[in-house]
Amino acid sequence: MAERVGILVVSYGAREVAMIDAFLRSTNYNVEVYVADKQRNPFNAKNAKAHVVIPDLNVEAICKFAEAHKDRIDFGIVGPEKPIIEGVRDLVEKRAGIPMICPTKEYAIEASKVQQRLLFQEAVPEVNPRFKIFRQEEFKTAEDARKTLYKWLDELGNMAVVKPDKPAAGKGVGVWGDHFTTREQLFEHFWENLRHGAVIVEEKIEGEESSFQAFCDGKHLVPLP
Repeated sequence: MAERVGILVVSYGAREVAMIDAFLRSTNYNVEVYVADKQRNPFNAKNAKAHVVIPDLNVEAICKFAEAHKDRIDFGIVGPEKPIIEGVRDLVEKRAGIPMICPTKEYAIEASKVQQRLLFQEAVPEVNPRFKIFRQEEFKTAEDARKTLYKWLDELGNMAVVKPDKPAAGKGVGVWGDHFTTREQLFEHFWENLRHGAVIVEEKIEGEESSFQAFCDGKHLVPLP
């Protein structure tokens, strides 16, 4: 008889549905999933041993759900970045004693694109594009910011990507040629984001993009298929 294993899944969308589907197809374990969903996903609701909808995926509500089922949960996995950034692993591990597969709050580099770039600059600078960090407090007026930005665009030949420091659910990044074709359009996007925090303006690089993902326990790195 297959060994039972209980898995807490913090779910946002299709990615987590794919995870749950893979867990349930395991031939080595009898899997039970306990799902904290951003919205009611029919597949998740049907297949979960316990299911809860938490629209804002706040970590306190996720932790309470985990605590309620902690005797049946062996580990948890988190897909969306918001609860990771807000420290869901720290809270669930501390209060429910459930080991979580996701970064701690301290190491959630998704929280800051500025810190990502600075980390790369320190560790592997050759992988970084040319970039410049802008902060609103550096400028007295919007016109001051515009002049500094346009000077940087001169160096980049306008081929730039504008990225807000903080996560914006995929809506913050603007790319020259896709989201704007004039400097004025780029500046409007830049200035709107700058009002909410630091902004990176970096060199646009053409080419194919690929992702590499792996599990790591701090000592071992296991690539995913």
